[in-house]
Amino acid sequence: MHLSDFNYDLPERLIAQDPLLKRSDSKLMVIDRKNDTIQHKVFSDIIDYINPGDCLVINDTKVMPARLMGVKEDTGAAIEVLLLKRHDDKTWETLVKPGKKARPGAVISFGDGKLIGEVIDVVDEGNRLIRFSYEGIFEEVLDELGQMPLPPYITHRLEDKNRYQTVYAKHTGSAAAPTAGLHFTQELLDSLEEKGVRIARVTLHVGLGTFRPVKVDDILEHHMHSEFYMIDEAAAQTINAAKRAGKRVISVGTTSTRTLETVADENGVVRACSGWTDIFIYPGYRFKVIDSLITNFHLPESTLLMLVSAFYDREKVLDAYKLAVEEEYRFFSFGDAMMLL
Repeated sequence: MHLSDFNYDLPERLIAQDPLLKRSDSKLMVIDRKNDTIQHKVFSDIIDYINPGDCLVINDTKVMPARLMGVKEDTGAAIEVLLLKRHDDKTWETLVKPGKKARPGAVISFGDGKLIGEVIDVVDEGNRLIRFSYEGIFEEVLDELGQMPLPPYITHRLEDKNRYQTVYAKHTGSAAAPTAGLHFTQELLDSLEEKGVRIARVTLHVGLGTFRPVKVDDILEHHMHSEFYMIDEAAAQTINAAKRAGKRVISVGTTSTRTLETVADENGVVRACSGWTDIFIYPGYRFKVIDSLITNFHLPESTLLMLVSAFYDREKVLDAYKLAVEEEYRFFSFGDAMMLL
């Protein structure tokens, strides 16, 4: 299976640069996989496609304002640091630009010295381990000094940090938002629960690997970066009860999907646990848990598009993307959504 099998043409003007005024006003493409039909709706119409007793699985990770702009103490050179993975209370694996200015021993100052970082090692793919020193609580310092790590295809400044968070974000740790969830308002979630839909929360901290392109022609040679997940007993029981009752498990986003497919046994039974997953889902994969998927429109040749193609049919997915371009859907993080029934 070749990387080019997942390519498609996208006009740059359809890459959404800003979130809509109201989250649930985005377009929604509804694909009936059984009948191969497509409907064009508004995201708030999604309530019509989710039935009482169904289980909606959401990823409640919270994006860190993980982009820090600092200066090298000895030269004053500008340094950009992106926090990737926490190793302990004060040590993080980071992506640093420019890396050549951040050799071990380099000291970087952020916010006029409110936060100081020392590069202590160079690790995989040139990432830097940085040990930070500060007064007070790190999360509060980061909230003051950090910026949201928006994807490289978004060039507009985000005026409201909360628009790159889901309304149900809870556990801080992501370097990127689980973007399918950005369409939900609290009112829509309340309406779903009033209808009898069960909502299960899982956590997967989205890593920078989300934005990294696949660089090998044979996708089977691609290595996924690992990401931390958590699922508690209450969520596991809610999901398993829906399966036993013959109801659907509807996954909000590829991150929720990867979490569920990681923790389920061969019979689709989900267990409460936490750990790291590097699961790579591409065509040919047999899904064990999810029955329906809500997702955004993803980058060409991305692992996210491969997952969606595994859930439906690669050629039919690409046909749907072609139709989305013709219908002027908005693409990527702040773009429109698709529901695969």
